[in-house]
Amino acid sequence: MTDIANKPIPKLNKAPQPPLSHRGATPDSDRAKKPPLAEPSATDQELNPGDRVEGLGNFGMPTGEFGTVEQANEDDAVVKWDDDGRMRLGQPWLKKV
Repeated sequence: MTDIANKPIPKLNKAPQPPLSHRGATPDSDRAKKPPLAEPSATDQELNPGDRVEGLGNFGMPTGEFGTVEQANEDDAVVKWDDDGRMRLGQPWLKKV
């Protein structure tokens, strides 16, 4: 038993990158290169009740939904959409038309 106690413990080699979470997964090094999802940039426009607006989706692309502002403050607005009910949205997700 003394032979086992005197042997040095072998060190494990470091992997160049961590293992993938599942087969076919994107390696972490590749995921870091992709741009992050971003909220649309806030514009300097001020929304007031009665203004016509268009909804904005991911990356600030218009969604094609139009509506009328019913209430607004510096952060968000209550919009009455033309085809359905009311919705409270952050102003960066709206574009004045």
